[in-house]
Amino acid sequence: MQGFDFPSLGAMLFVASLVAIATHRLKLPYSIGLVAAGVALALLAPGSTPPLTPELIFFVFLPPLVFEAAIQIPWKPLKREMPLLLALVTIGVLLAAGVVAVGMHWWMEWSWIGAALFGVLIAATDPVAVISAFKSLRVQPRLHLLVEAESLLNDGVAAVGFAILVAIAGGAAAGPAEIGFDLIKTIGGGIIAGIVVAVPLILIAGRTTDRLIEITLTMLIAYGSFLLAEHFHASGVLATLTAGLIVGNYGFLGSISDDGRQGVLHHWEFVAFLINSVIFILIGGREASTPILTVLEAAAAATVLSLVGRAAAVYPVMMAFAKTRLSVPWAYKHVLFWGGLRGALALALALALPATVPERGQIITVAFAVVAFSIFVQGLTMPPMIRWLGLIRKDDDPATLH
Repeated sequence: MQGFDFPSLGAMLFVASLVAIATHRLKLPYSIGLVAAGVALALLAPGSTPPLTPELIFFVFLPPLVFEAAIQIPWKPLKREMPLLLALVTIGVLLAAGVVAVGMHWWMEWSWIGAALFGVLIAATDPVAVISAFKSLRVQPRLHLLVEAESLLNDGVAAVGFAILVAIAGGAAAGPAEIGFDLIKTIGGGIIAGIVVAVPLILIAGRTTDRLIEITLTMLIAYGSFLLAEHFHASGVLATLTAGLIVGNYGFLGSISDDGRQGVLHHWEFVAFLINSVIFILIGGREASTPILTVLEAAAAATVLSLVGRAAAVYPVMMAFAKTRLSVPWAYKHVLFWGGLRGALALALALALPATVPERGQIITVAFAVVAFSIFVQGLTMPPMIRWLGLIRKDDDPATLH
């Protein structure tokens, strides 16, 4: 985290505040304005933005972002949608990663391991810009749930797949038994770590009505679950997701006081704003220094393939549920497809690639190009697309999650 200091943080927060005001008045997603501000800062004042590192994203930014989203997901509707969501984040992620991996191997002649790693990391989605648009436009609740929950689970699965491929690239055994064991350890270990950290700390929170203590305990839950899982080489994303669901449902129903619940929600809303502000400015700063022109063909190929892969992940899987109670309107499918933006996790995974991967430098540059396309092109067009599809609730719309 070299170069990340308090003066830099203060400057970025000041810029973020100005950008948030401007984008609100212009009715633009603020994440796009932040990336543009990061690019401008890097061009006008080189060295003014700290470097974006995988450690900074994984261990500082990612846990609170996952936790903040998870505590707001209600368990009952999530449970009802779980068969559809699990299909999207297993079969869907495999299809998305497979399309990209095969395409980059045959089109750009990347090695199979490099193409596979890129396919998995670029399958990880980041719905920040889309969720921001949802909140301002007041979209239908079920769509909001599907987009946010699918992205959270998608990130967990992509991170697990990436870890397994990195182990294989490092010379680990790659037989079905070994891969199956790694999957169970990574997924199961992450879920157990989330439970082990969240449950006792939630019980402790139930012994007080001091909202400051309750907020502090949720901070420990968010980071503690992630760090515990990563220590044992399990999924930190799934651990924090599990912990967030426990806090947002079991914790808010009894252990955390009513006053504390509002304090916790407001605190995490601010934390998410703070971290998203910093991370999108840093992405913009890195984009400005990324030599995309040197890999323009690969970047164009990867962008096209990532869109094709996302379409393969969304439409066929959802069509399989067309005759069930979980049938999804076509308008929802279009939003899930076009709203599959790439962001922080994809970049963190790209930056964490081992040096032994032959295409490591190209993969990092191409990943930044795909993220830039998704943020600027897909992010900017999402609000008009939502309006065009007629997905905005009216004030008197009694729509529920059913």
